[in-house]
Amino acid sequence: MNRKKLNELDPSFKEQVARQPGGEGLRVCFGCKACTAVCPIEPVDKRYDPRKIIRMALLGMKREVLEADFIWLCSSCYGCQEVCPQNVCFTEVMFAIKNLAVAEGCVPPGLAAQKTLLKQHGRLYEVTDFENEKREKLGLPKIVEHPEDYDALL
Repeated sequence: MNRKKLNELDPSFKEQVARQPGGEGLRVCFGCKACTAVCPIEPVDKRYDPRKIIRMALLGMKREVLEADFIWLCSSCYGCQEVCPQNVCFTEVMFAIKNLAVAEGCVPPGLAAQKTLLKQHGRLYEVTDFENEKREKLGLPKIVEHPEDYDALL
């Protein structure tokens, strides 16, 4: 690794993750790869390797981890927790990493779009007159949006 790359590492990153709720397990992983072996995502997308993500965090590769789109691929199946000999709940570690990513402004466009929709409509899609007409025909009440309430909640 060249000097420029070494200067980009953040040795405090592992401590930042470990201080987050659920991030404590990061420190006890010894890299056996049991989590990766049971992960339903890794066979589909090789970029998502739980052992590798923990290793990157331990090495201080903060930017590479927080800016990576693959951190958002975790299916939250908790299979990793079931097989880990060190009782690391990698799903919880991923929640901690994602929380740090959001705090640093590293949010994938799709997630940002969902937040905008929730803020505007209180759901992930807008209910238009078309939907309300269908609801009326079915005897269902009209949906009235209250964006000011959604904004306050978010």
